[in-house]
Parts: sequence; structure tokens; C-alpha cells
Amino acid sequence: MEHTRFAAGLAKLKEIDGEAGQKVMESLQDICPDLARYTVEYPFGDIYRRDGLDLRSREIATVAALTALGHCTPQLKVHLNAALNVGCTEDELKEVIVQMSVYAGFPAALNGMFAFKDVLAERASPSSQ
Repeated sequence: MEHTRFAAGLAKLKEIDGEAGQKVMESLQDICPDLARYTVEYPFGDIYRRDGLDLRSREIATVAALTALGHCTPQLKVHLNAALNVGCTEDELKEVIVQMSVYAGFPAALNGMFAFKDVLAERASPSSQ
């Protein structure tokens, strides 16, 4: 069961994040491989595979939550990329971040928008293509 859960989660992670998720897993291997495994099994093996929301909706919710938290810039950048990968538009993501200014405050929204600016610049750079 656990191996199947991990394999299913890894497949979903690759579908959404491409290589970014793999990099996160690799960065944890030398300090805590269990956390790397949990990061694949629970969010991607269990939650992202559920019925009820499509991947676009899940990524919009994730971007909103990570923006509102205000202290998750690396994870926010991964999920901003993921949101673009699953069909969200730049304008939609900007609006999600602006919406968070109402509920999480301007500092969180500003941090989120600067993270998005970085993501867009990275995606536009020739070395990322």
C-alpha cells in the first residue's frame, strides 16, 4: 500500500510540478528522507488525487493559502509554477494574490507578488527553457 501511495504521489507531483518537486525531495535525502517521502505520499498521493477539485482549482487554493501565510516563499514559488503548469493564467494568479491583501494583509500580498515576479522572470530566462 505505502509503495503504491508513494508511486501514485510521485506521478501526480511530476504531472503538476515537473522537476521542481523532485528537487525538493532530493534536497531532503541527506537530512530527513522520511519527510521527503511524506511530502509525496500525503499531499500528492492522497489529497491532490481526490475527486472534487481539478488541478487548477487545487493550485489556486494552494497559492492563496501560501500567500496568506506570508512566510512560505520557496513553497509559494513552486506552487506558482505548478499553477501555471496546470493552466492558470498570469492574470488569474495576480488576482489571487491581490485578493489575499484583503484577508492576509498587504505585507503578505506584496511578498506573494514579488515571489510571482521572480517566478515569471525565471520562466522567461533563456536558461530555464
